[in-house]
Amino acid sequence: MSHHAPDGAPIRVLIVDDHPVVRDGLRGAFGPGPEFEVVGEAADGAEAVRLAQALRPDVVLMDLRMPVMDGVTAIEELAKRGVAARVLVLTTYD
Repeated sequence: MSHHAPDGAPIRVLIVDDHPVVRDGLRGAFGPGPEFEVVGEAADGAEAVRLAQALRPDVVLMDLRMPVMDGVTAIEELAKRGVAARVLVLTTYD
């Protein structure tokens, strides 16, 4: 299974979580390999929307519980603004 975008470029990832330690861990999980490129990190949903519009990632890893704007609201905003990234939700909800 290929983890590259259709053009062979790495998959561009935006990490969104209000905890720096979690963001660092997620960034580290992608390793130094060529398949993924972490293009940015955001600490809340509003920042995530701004960065997703500017950076056009392929995938957004989105926490749901964050200050300022939560992940659900951010996902709705991305859809409204026509951001085509796929969103993977990360949460500690039971």
